[in-house]
Amino acid sequence: MRELVNNIKNQAIASLSDASSLSELEILRIDIFGRSGKFTLASKELKNLKPEEKKEIGILINETKNTLETLFIEKKNELESNVRVWFDPTIPAIKRPQGRLHMITRAIDEISSVFEKIGFTRTRYPEVEWDYYAFGALNFPKNHPARDDWETFFIDEKDSPKYGPMLLTPHTSSGQIREMERLKGKPPIRMINLAKTYRRQSDASHIPMFHQFEGMVVDKDISVVNLKGTLDYFASNFFGKERVTRLRPYHFQFTEPSFEVDISCNVCKGSGCKLCKEGWLELGGAGMIHPNVLKAGGIDPNVYSGFAFGWGVERTYMMKEGLAVPDIRLLYSSDLRVLSQL
Repeated sequence: MRELVNNIKNQAIASLSDASSLSELEILRIDIFGRSGKFTLASKELKNLKPEEKKEIGILINETKNTLETLFIEKKNELESNVRVWFDPTIPAIKRPQGRLHMITRAIDEISSVFEKIGFTRTRYPEVEWDYYAFGALNFPKNHPARDDWETFFIDEKDSPKYGPMLLTPHTSSGQIREMERLKGKPPIRMINLAKTYRRQSDASHIPMFHQFEGMVVDKDISVVNLKGTLDYFASNFFGKERVTRLRPYHFQFTEPSFEVDISCNVCKGSGCKLCKEGWLELGGAGMIHPNVLKAGGIDPNVYSGFAFGWGVERTYMMKEGLAVPDIRLLYSSDLRVLSQL
């Protein structure tokens, strides 16, 4: 009986060494420990032994069984560790959407790029401004409606004895005076000023906070021809050659003569819609700088002349080819159908 138990042990160890898969290991386990396995049959033979042999052989069977069970577990762990599944740990579990710059940030970059190619220098002036720079130096009379608190956001601060009330700048035109002062009234000047502006307006084509870009050129012999050429260059490079622009005579306090610049609507293709009303969208104003504004900036209007234009970044970008933005307020929403365009 002792020899039988030792043979079972030796055969099991040899078979374990040769097992190359979990399925083979399971077959061997059943053969050794199953209901009809070798250890079960050996245990049944104990009843045929003499009493003094039963205890000795029983202890041997239990020790051998424990040893083989340990060897089976080790072999199983070994075979499981050899099962390889291809996996690249550098691949993200979930493919995340790619981030991008906001449409307005991209618009500012594109606008800057167009003007920089023809020699304009980008500047930026304060969003919190004085009445003098926003209105007074730009030839606005004291009773002008734009200086009313129904049109402009005034800051609750003490008025400056020199510059008047403090306000949120309603247009980037205040940068004209500051740029002329910075250069100490010494042209040539070729400026493009991009900044936030604030007005009490809110509808499909207006929002209380928006961005403007202000262009200004001052030099000798500057005329409307230079203004028209600059605007045509921008429209061609920014909107595409298929878009149509037009100039309408208008009145601004700080330019003379003055024009409104329109472009055919990209949403309705010129037929009229909620955004444009009649097929045209106003981009902004333009004109020759008023002599009084040049004087306020320390420049002699008898020697120098210049032109200026101020357009809303959002409204300009809404008219870009390939975009569909029927309401300017959507640009500051979380609607990815709008924000993911282009």
